[in-house]
Amino acid sequence: MDEALFLTVFQKAILLIMVIAAPILLSAIVVGLTISIIQSVTQIQEQTLTFVPKIFAALLVLIVSAPWMIDMFTSTTKELFEYIKVFIS
Repeated sequence: MDEALFLTVFQKAILLIMVIAAPILLSAIVVGLTISIIQSVTQIQEQTLTFVPKIFAALLVLIVSAPWMIDMFTSTTKELFEYIKVFIS
């Protein structure tokens, strides 16, 4: 197995992880920032207030984008299975 091929496969796997995780993380960041701004404007400093909206936003984004995530994952997995022939030889 060539080192360049291994690095290409590793790079694709890391990129796939980042692309799949990005929508969930970005929604949690946006909701957390919005709640923090509301808390600082209203001077309500409750630490646990941000957790529930962040969890709901992350779950909502996960439900909405799950078909896209599964499609990305399966297409990349199929592509990686094509490399098995190269890995064996």
